Amino acid sequence: MLRGKALIFWDPKIPGQKLDAIDTDQITPADDCISESLDRLDERWKAGAFRYLMPDFRARVHAGQTVLIAGERFGIGSSREMSPAGLKAVAEEVGLELLIVCGDGIGDIFRRNALNLGLHVVQSREAVEDAQEGDVFSFDPVPRRLTNETRRKTYDPVPLTPKEEEIRRSGGIITIGRREFADSLQRESRIEWPDPRTARTLSTSEQIVWAHRVDRDAEVRPGATLRVWCDLLPASDGTAPFAIHTFNQITGGDTIFPRQAAIANDHFVFSGRNADDRQTSIGRDFALLHEIGKPYYATPGDGIFHFYFPEQGLVVPGAFIPGADSHSRAYGAYGAIGIGVGSTQLGFGWSTGYIYFTPAARRRVVFTGRLRPWVSGKDVVLALLRRWGKAQAQGMSVEFVDAQRQLPIPYRNTIANMMAEAEAQNGIFAADEVTLGWYRRKGLRDLPYPPIVPGEATAYAVDETLDLSELVPFIAKPFAPGNAFPADEVAAEKLPFDKALIGSCTNGGYDDLLEAALVIRSGREKGFERAPKPFVIFPGSGGVKRDIENAEPRLDGESIASVFRSVGGQIRESWCGPCFGQGPDALKKGEVAITSFNRNWQNRMGVGGLGYLASPAVVAASALLGYMAGPRALGIDWEPDRFDTSV
Repeated sequence: MLRGKALIFWDPKIPGQKLDAIDTDQITPADDCISESLDRLDERWKAGAFRYLMPDFRARVHAGQTVLIAGERFGIGSSREMSPAGLKAVAEEVGLELLIVCGDGIGDIFRRNALNLGLHVVQSREAVEDAQEGDVFSFDPVPRRLTNETRRKTYDPVPLTPKEEEIRRSGGIITIGRREFADSLQRESRIEWPDPRTARTLSTSEQIVWAHRVDRDAEVRPGATLRVWCDLLPASDGTAPFAIHTFNQITGGDTIFPRQAAIANDHFVFSGRNADDRQTSIGRDFALLHEIGKPYYATPGDGIFHFYFPEQGLVVPGAFIPGADSHSRAYGAYGAIGIGVGSTQLGFGWSTGYIYFTPAARRRVVFTGRLRPWVSGKDVVLALLRRWGKAQAQGMSVEFVDAQRQLPIPYRNTIANMMAEAEAQNGIFAADEVTLGWYRRKGLRDLPYPPIVPGEATAYAVDETLDLSELVPFIAKPFAPGNAFPADEVAAEKLPFDKALIGSCTNGGYDDLLEAALVIRSGREKGFERAPKPFVIFPGSGGVKRDIENAEPRLDGESIASVFRSVGGQIRESWCGPCFGQGPDALKKGEVAITSFNRNWQNRMGVGGLGYLASPAVVAASALLGYMAGPRALGIDWEPDRFDTSV
């Protein structure tokens, strides 16, 4: 039986209401996601727990406030498993055990990570609403029953699936991994696609899961947990250490080549800090030990892994790819399942070749109508998040249908990638001629899996249409990507900024940067010859960084890089950097940036900084103007043959 006092996170703006949407950046700030060695993994995680949101959190837990009370959507955002691990360790260092009580909604990756680590999480909206300062709670972990002793009320939380209950009772995913490891050595992955009759009622995602089932009699339906073979299990230098620790704990460290393992050094590589160098060395030593080379091991500068691994042909239509990073959802742009799972699940997968996966409810978005001038994939996803509001995608698996076949892979990448911000399990575009054309241009013709399309009799819990002809360029204000407004309206406010930043895993591809360069070049013709504020570009991969130095016919022989430099733009190495508040380009307190990144949550781009999100075209126009606005504010008229990069 667990027993402790309530530790309540109150909403500072709404008296009497618990704080909603506490994201993992607030639980564990990026600067505290460091692990300097496998022996001291969680030292920084514990020290940084709620560093800015509740600075005295550690002292309060040690004083017996071990029942953390928060509102809806707790733990959304980044997949950093440092968050549940750090919270759990803060209590354990004084012999206590932490219990998290939140509303019905919770970040799906945080929930799974907590389950895998043995951290108790209770979802009960009623319990949250009733809780007050000083309340004493008790929790019986066997039936998972929560009692507010002060209020004399008992609650039965949202139930776990039978397999999740088994993992919980076993003590976590490492215990399960040790139990299944020996048997997994005797198994070979077998991918078998459903027959037409079975496929007609399954979404694209469900057909991929069905084909990748470890247990061939397992039912594929929303809410059913099953084992699924993985095609690739990628990590970054930030998430790899904990995955390596898990792998070592399950396998003994050197008994098996890590299955489908891939590591990209893209988070802590160009900061210039010794602690970051020690962090990346953990993955480097692991790769050397197990002879993991390129393209499965990407050295600093090779690229951000959501660009690099597809570029290398490691992501293919029909693949099942759980990544340790939340933006692994980007792989849905290529007709694959991309999900974020955290580090322990990844280490389990490296050990066994499969992971435990629970399909979510189905949701479909059909894109109709023709894109208007200057509207890109970033505008499409900002419009979608704006429509969904606070509820967002409710953890569903989203099927995207490009009815007009007009969204190129870079646009789809942005949309699928930002299903992380939408709080969807995944987002996927079934592979079509747009997808296959992208692979052909890469020289990849012999794809391993057959074309998959959603079954014609698939029933969706939510079925909606988004008319692209109604969209305009948007700018999302702090502190949510869904807090989006038409760029022309924002332009009237003449909002100043300190930096304009283009790139990241959302908009760092060649076509994304070409879109921005076309705006810059036309702006020069209108007399805007110099960006008045720092203008910095982060290519999505080392390959993109090299390619933008080549002559581009759409720029009359200039290169994209030379166009950027001509107005004072600076081109950095390919890494995540200021997107999560790292490196010299991160925002300082009080600084404002307009960026093509994917998150603008509080403290995300730097403690005390403010981020505004927009497409590369809008960021480029703003860079020249010195205030936030779209290309129309430069006096540029839309010419499809000149500006449309989707053709």
